[in-house]
Amino acid sequence: MPFHKVQPEKLSQSVVRQIELLILRGILRPGERLPSERELSEKLGVSRPSLREAVAELQGDGLLTSRAGAGIYVAEVLGSAFSPALTRLFSRHDEAVFDYIAFRRDMEGLAAERAARFGSDTDLKVIGAVFTKMEAAHAKRNSADEAALDAEFHLAIIEASHNVVMLHMMRSMYQLLREGVFYNRQVMFKQRTTRDDLLHQHRAINSALQARDAAGARKAVERHLDYVEAALSAQARADRNEAIAAQRYEHVRTR
Repeated sequence: MPFHKVQPEKLSQSVVRQIELLILRGILRPGERLPSERELSEKLGVSRPSLREAVAELQGDGLLTSRAGAGIYVAEVLGSAFSPALTRLFSRHDEAVFDYIAFRRDMEGLAAERAARFGSDTDLKVIGAVFTKMEAAHAKRNSADEAALDAEFHLAIIEASHNVVMLHMMRSMYQLLREGVFYNRQVMFKQRTTRDDLLHQHRAINSALQARDAAGARKAVERHLDYVEAALSAQARADRNEAIAAQRYEHVRTR
């Protein structure tokens, strides 16, 4: 018969499973520091030896890492699904930029649709709170804050979709964006007309989500990323034209 005696689970295994789920669900993020051993053992209600055993297993699996004199952290490697060689390749070819935007349009449109349907009321409050911060940054004309909040807003939508595979995949994509691999987002937020348009687009996304309008949320995201694609295409064309004009000017000036 296919039965075996039930064995009580070790406390350390319960700790492992709990921390694994927190990482899987994106609650504990790459690079985030865990509480001190004393504090964590108290929160979990386990002895320090049991906690150490669990941490050692999670370190062996590559999920946690220790920093001398600084504590235990969620492994940074979990935040990137791309090798350094592939990242450099992306950064050298414009084709990757527009493929990246097309991929985001598809994935984030689906995430917005799912967030409107499956996101909790608290999920939607988080998205709304981030958008409120975006409005404040816009009023202060702080392009760096606007660019950072733009990423936070979109990631909050992905988190609200409650699909852990999509969450970790898109976090990797946004890490490349933060590093400026595809394009410099701050440049877009420095242009007044573009800034106003972007805020209006994010407002439309937020409004559809708060109304739980799944189709409207998806369409608003797609319109936003169509706009981003068109703006980047226009900027690339302007940059090429300026480079050619600079060559002409240099030729005329020196002959």
